[in-house]
Amino acid sequence: MKFLAPLALAGAIAAGPAAADLTDLTDAERDAFRAEVRAYLLENPEVLMEAIGVLEQRQVAAEAERDTMSLAANADAIFNSAFDWVGGNPEGDVVLVEFMDYRCSFCRRAHPEVSSLVEMDGDIRYVVKEFPILGEQSVLASRFAIATRIAHGDEAYGEMNDALMVMRGDMTEASLAATANELGLDPAPILAAMDDPLVAQTISYNRDLAQRLAITGTPTFVFGDQLVRGYVPLDDMLQIVDAVRSETN
Repeated sequence: MKFLAPLALAGAIAAGPAAADLTDLTDAERDAFRAEVRAYLLENPEVLMEAIGVLEQRQVAAEAERDTMSLAANADAIFNSAFDWVGGNPEGDVVLVEFMDYRCSFCRRAHPEVSSLVEMDGDIRYVVKEFPILGEQSVLASRFAIATRIAHGDEAYGEMNDALMVMRGDMTEASLAATANELGLDPAPILAAMDDPLVAQTISYNRDLAQRLAITGTPTFVFGDQLVRGYVPLDDMLQIVDAVRSETN
Protein backbone atom coordinates (compact mmCIF):
# COMPACT_ATOMS: atom_id res chain seq x y z
CA MET A 1 0.00 0.00 0.00
CA LYS A 2 2.89 2.40 0.65
CA PHE A 3 3.79 2.32 -3.07
CA LEU A 4 0.29 3.20 -4.31
CA ALA A 5 0.79 6.98 -4.43
CA PRO A 6 4.14 6.85 -6.27
CA LEU A 7 2.70 4.24 -8.66
CA ALA A 8 -0.25 6.44 -9.53
CA LEU A 9 2.10 9.36 -10.05
CA ALA A 10 4.39 7.36 -12.31
CA GLY A 11 1.39 6.05 -14.22
CA ALA A 12 0.12 9.56 -14.81
CA ILE A 13 3.53 10.54 -16.17
CA ALA A 14 3.58 7.55 -18.49
CA ALA A 15 0.03 7.68 -19.84
CA GLY A 16 -0.72 11.40 -19.83
CA PRO A 17 -3.13 13.59 -17.85
CA ALA A 18 -6.29 12.24 -19.51
CA ALA A 19 -5.60 8.73 -18.31
CA ALA A 20 -5.20 9.77 -14.67
CA ASP A 21 -8.99 9.45 -14.09
CA LEU A 22 -9.50 5.69 -14.36
CA THR A 23 -13.25 5.99 -13.82
CA ASP A 24 -13.65 7.40 -17.34
CA LEU A 25 -12.01 4.37 -18.98
CA THR A 26 -13.57 1.20 -20.31
CA ASP A 27 -12.35 -2.13 -18.93
CA ALA A 28 -10.19 -2.63 -22.01
CA GLU A 29 -8.74 0.88 -21.77
CA ARG A 30 -8.10 0.39 -18.05
CA ASP A 31 -6.23 -2.87 -18.71
CA ALA A 32 -4.17 -1.19 -21.43
CA PHE A 33 -3.40 1.70 -19.08
CA ARG A 34 -2.20 -0.67 -16.36
CA ALA A 35 -0.06 -2.58 -18.82
CA GLU A 36 1.48 0.68 -20.03
CA VAL A 37 2.20 1.78 -16.48
CA ARG A 38 3.84 -1.56 -15.70
CA ALA A 39 5.96 -1.45 -18.83
CA TYR A 40 6.99 2.14 -18.14
CA LEU A 41 8.07 1.36 -14.56
CA LEU A 42 10.00 -1.71 -15.65
CA GLU A 43 11.86 0.37 -18.20
CA ASN A 44 12.29 3.36 -15.85
CA PRO A 45 12.41 2.08 -12.22
CA GLU A 46 14.22 5.25 -11.14
CA VAL A 47 10.89 7.11 -11.55
CA LEU A 48 9.39 5.07 -8.73
CA MET A 49 12.33 5.78 -6.43
CA GLU A 50 12.17 9.46 -7.32
CA ALA A 51 8.47 9.58 -6.48
CA ILE A 52 9.07 7.83 -3.15
CA GLY A 53 11.81 10.35 -2.39
CA VAL A 54 9.48 13.26 -3.09
CA LEU A 55 6.83 11.71 -0.84
CA GLU A 56 9.33 11.25 2.00
CA GLN A 57 10.53 14.85 1.65
CA ARG A 58 6.95 16.10 1.89
CA GLN A 59 6.33 13.96 4.97
CA VAL A 60 9.48 15.30 6.65
CA ALA A 61 8.48 18.88 5.82
CA ALA A 62 4.95 18.32 7.14
CA GLU A 63 6.33 16.82 10.38
CA ALA A 64 8.71 19.75 10.84
CA GLU A 65 5.83 22.20 10.36
CA ARG A 66 3.72 20.33 12.92
CA ASP A 67 6.63 20.37 15.37
CA THR A 68 7.11 24.12 14.93
CA MET A 69 3.43 24.77 15.57
CA SER A 70 3.41 22.47 18.62
CA LEU A 71 6.48 24.15 20.10
CA ALA A 72 4.94 27.58 19.68
CA ALA A 73 1.64 26.49 21.23
CA ASN A 74 3.39 24.93 24.26
CA ALA A 75 6.32 27.31 24.65
CA ASP A 76 5.62 28.30 28.24
CA ALA A 77 5.30 24.69 29.41
CA ILE A 78 8.47 23.74 27.55
CA PHE A 79 10.76 26.56 28.63
CA ASN A 80 9.34 28.03 31.84
CA SER A 81 7.84 25.21 33.90
CA ALA A 82 8.54 25.46 37.62
CA PHE A 83 8.62 21.65 37.71
CA ASP A 84 11.94 21.50 35.86
CA TRP A 85 15.52 21.85 37.02
CA VAL A 86 17.54 24.48 35.16
CA GLY A 87 21.30 24.19 34.68
CA GLY A 88 23.93 25.96 32.66
CA ASN A 89 23.48 29.71 32.40
CA PRO A 90 19.96 30.63 33.65
CA GLU A 91 20.19 33.81 31.55
CA GLY A 92 21.61 32.09 28.46
CA ASP A 93 20.60 33.28 25.02
CA VAL A 94 19.89 29.73 23.79
CA VAL A 95 17.62 27.33 25.65
CA LEU A 96 18.27 23.59 25.43
CA VAL A 97 15.52 21.33 26.79
CA GLU A 98 16.00 17.59 27.19
CA PHE A 99 13.30 14.96 27.76
CA MET A 100 15.27 12.14 29.41
CA ASP A 101 15.07 8.76 31.12
CA TYR A 102 17.79 7.46 33.46
CA ARG A 103 17.52 3.93 32.02
CA CYS A 104 17.83 5.10 28.41
CA SER A 105 21.17 4.05 26.89
CA PHE A 106 21.13 6.92 24.39
CA CYS A 107 20.40 9.42 27.18
CA ARG A 108 23.43 8.04 29.00
CA ARG A 109 25.50 8.35 25.84
CA ALA A 110 24.33 11.92 25.27
CA HIS A 111 24.72 13.10 28.87
CA PRO A 112 28.49 13.83 28.87
CA GLU A 113 28.19 15.49 25.47
CA VAL A 114 25.33 17.71 26.63
CA SER A 115 27.37 18.60 29.71
CA SER A 116 30.37 19.44 27.51
CA LEU A 117 28.19 21.57 25.24
CA VAL A 118 26.76 23.56 28.15
CA GLU A 119 30.20 24.03 29.74
CA MET A 120 32.01 24.90 26.49
CA ASP A 121 29.41 27.39 25.33
CA GLY A 122 28.76 29.14 28.63
CA ASP A 123 25.59 30.82 27.35
CA ILE A 124 23.09 27.96 27.24
CA ARG A 125 20.14 27.61 29.58
CA TYR A 126 19.72 23.84 30.07
CA VAL A 127 16.29 22.53 31.14
CA VAL A 128 15.81 18.90 32.20
CA LYS A 129 12.42 17.22 31.69
CA GLU A 130 12.03 14.07 33.78
CA PHE A 131 10.30 11.71 31.34
CA PRO A 132 10.51 8.09 32.58
CA ILE A 133 9.15 5.74 29.92
CA LEU A 134 11.25 2.57 30.27
CA GLY A 135 9.53 0.79 33.11
CA GLU A 136 9.21 0.84 36.89
CA GLN A 137 12.90 1.42 37.57
CA SER A 138 12.85 4.48 35.33
CA VAL A 139 9.90 5.87 37.26
CA LEU A 140 11.57 5.10 40.60
CA ALA A 141 14.78 6.84 39.54
CA SER A 142 12.89 9.94 38.37
CA ARG A 143 10.89 10.05 41.59
CA PHE A 144 14.12 9.82 43.59
CA ALA A 145 15.78 12.57 41.56
CA ILE A 146 12.82 14.92 41.90
CA ALA A 147 12.60 14.12 45.61
CA THR A 148 16.30 14.96 45.93
CA ARG A 149 15.56 18.42 44.58
CA ILE A 150 12.69 18.84 47.04
CA ALA A 151 14.72 17.62 50.01
CA HIS A 152 18.15 19.08 49.27
CA GLY A 153 17.80 21.74 46.56
CA ASP A 154 18.86 22.38 42.98
CA GLU A 155 22.59 21.74 43.42
CA ALA A 156 21.91 18.33 44.92
CA TYR A 157 19.56 17.51 42.07
CA GLY A 158 22.27 18.31 39.53
CA GLU A 159 24.67 15.97 41.33
CA MET A 160 22.05 13.24 41.53
CA ASN A 161 21.16 13.63 37.86
CA ASP A 162 24.81 13.12 36.93
CA ALA A 163 25.13 10.12 39.26
CA LEU A 164 22.01 8.35 38.02
CA MET A 165 23.15 8.73 34.43
CA VAL A 166 26.20 6.55 35.13
CA MET A 167 24.68 4.26 37.76
CA ARG A 168 25.09 0.55 37.06
CA GLY A 169 22.80 -2.27 38.12
CA ASP A 170 19.20 -2.22 39.19
CA MET A 171 17.66 0.97 40.48
CA THR A 172 15.98 0.16 43.76
CA GLU A 173 15.27 2.29 46.81
CA ALA A 174 18.28 0.69 48.50
CA SER A 175 20.68 1.31 45.60
CA LEU A 176 19.38 4.86 45.14
CA ALA A 177 19.80 5.57 48.85
CA ALA A 178 23.36 4.23 48.60
CA THR A 179 24.00 6.62 45.72
CA ALA A 180 22.75 9.51 47.84
CA ASN A 181 25.12 8.49 50.63
CA GLU A 182 28.01 8.42 48.15
CA LEU A 183 27.16 12.02 47.21
CA GLY A 184 27.09 13.05 50.87
CA LEU A 185 23.30 13.49 50.84
CA ASP A 186 21.07 12.18 53.62
CA PRO A 187 18.73 9.69 51.89
CA ALA A 188 16.06 9.75 54.61
CA PRO A 189 14.43 13.07 53.62
CA ILE A 190 14.70 12.08 49.96
CA LEU A 191 12.84 8.81 50.52
CA ALA A 192 10.21 10.70 52.50
CA ALA A 193 9.83 13.32 49.77
CA MET A 194 9.16 10.67 47.13
CA ASP A 195 5.54 10.67 48.31
CA ASP A 196 5.24 14.43 47.93
CA PRO A 197 2.42 15.16 45.42
CA LEU A 198 4.84 17.41 43.53
CA VAL A 199 6.82 14.34 42.43
CA ALA A 200 3.89 12.67 40.69
CA GLN A 201 2.71 16.02 39.33
CA THR A 202 6.10 16.67 37.72
CA ILE A 203 6.15 13.34 35.90
CA SER A 204 2.50 13.63 34.87
CA TYR A 205 3.02 17.18 33.60
CA ASN A 206 5.96 16.16 31.44
CA ARG A 207 4.16 13.13 30.07
CA ASP A 208 1.17 15.25 29.08
CA LEU A 209 3.47 17.78 27.44
CA ALA A 210 5.33 15.03 25.57
CA GLN A 211 2.04 13.70 24.26
CA ARG A 212 1.10 17.14 22.93
CA LEU A 213 4.49 17.36 21.21
CA ALA A 214 4.25 13.80 19.81
CA ILE A 215 7.37 12.80 21.74
CA THR A 216 7.52 9.04 22.24
CA GLY A 217 11.21 8.38 22.90
CA THR A 218 14.26 9.62 24.75
CA PRO A 219 16.35 11.58 24.49
CA THR A 220 14.35 14.26 22.74
CA PHE A 221 15.77 17.78 22.60
CA VAL A 222 14.34 21.22 22.01
CA PHE A 223 16.96 23.67 20.73
CA GLY A 224 15.23 27.04 20.66
CA ASP A 225 12.46 26.48 18.09
CA GLN A 226 13.74 23.11 16.85
CA LEU A 227 12.53 19.71 18.05
CA VAL A 228 15.22 17.05 17.63
CA ARG A 229 14.40 13.41 18.35
CA GLY A 230 17.10 10.95 19.37
CA TYR A 231 20.79 11.05 20.19
CA VAL A 232 22.73 13.99 18.73
CA PRO A 233 26.57 13.99 18.65
CA LEU A 234 28.34 16.97 20.21
CA ASP A 235 29.53 18.38 16.87
CA ASP A 236 25.97 18.38 15.55
CA MET A 237 24.69 20.02 18.73
CA LEU A 238 27.26 22.77 18.33
CA GLN A 239 26.04 23.40 14.79
CA ILE A 240 22.40 23.46 15.87
CA VAL A 241 23.15 25.94 18.66
CA ASP A 242 25.05 28.19 16.22
CA ALA A 243 22.10 28.08 13.82
CA VAL A 244 19.58 28.89 16.55
CA ARG A 245 21.75 31.75 17.80
CA SER A 246 22.18 33.21 14.31
CA GLU A 247 18.42 33.13 13.76
CA THR A 248 17.68 35.01 16.98
CA ASN A 249 20.44 37.62 16.68
